Amino acid sequence: MRRAVVLLSGGMDSATTLAVAVSEGYECHALSVRYGQRHAEEIERSIALAQALAAASHRIVDADLAFAGGSVLTDPSREVPRRRLDEVASGGIPTTYVPARNTVLLALAVALAESIGSRDLFIGANAVDYSGYPDCRPEFLSAFEELANVATRAGLSGDSFRVHAPLLRETKGGIVRRALALGVDLRITISCYDPKPGGRQCGTCDACLLREKGFREAGVVDPAP
Repeated sequence: MRRAVVLLSGGMDSATTLAVAVSEGYECHALSVRYGQRHAEEIERSIALAQALAAASHRIVDADLAFAGGSVLTDPSREVPRRRLDEVASGGIPTTYVPARNTVLLALAVALAESIGSRDLFIGANAVDYSGYPDCRPEFLSAFEELANVATRAGLSGDSFRVHAPLLRETKGGIVRRALALGVDLRITISCYDPKPGGRQCGTCDACLLREKGFREAGVVDPAP
């Protein structure tokens, strides 16, 4: 069985990505990262999702990106933007962008993959609704693939790493439909940047609005509170 490292954040996109990898026959090793994000809820959800989706293993590592600043997601003193879905759709880089986050996460995934004999990395990047994020673009993913193949012993030995982003061209509605078809329990997932006590989604941040849009497009009710 082929092994894959799957980046798992606890959100809908990464949970669906893990389900895709499992459905394609990979032995999936989930990797979640505490990068200094505003809340720990998504890490707790990732633990439940890894179990529910039958990941072969689940590792949680620390790589604090809060030291660099530059994002409302790593600076609790800054206000989370709300009710601005039109601005998100315009393609500008949002204040929720975390400098170098996907670069760091994929680097950690490569390190794990090389050590366990895997050459397949899965990430829930989506370039349709989140086109403003430079590290969710196909150009970035292709460039990282090239980097992994020249920066590792495995690559220099003739092996090739591949970065899979199965949701890259999906709309949010398409992701919801795909998740349901794969049996993902979306009640477990959380998309919110600033959840309420008890893990309830705020309903007004960018991520909540995009999630709501996806369920509306899919014609189903979001089961998560």
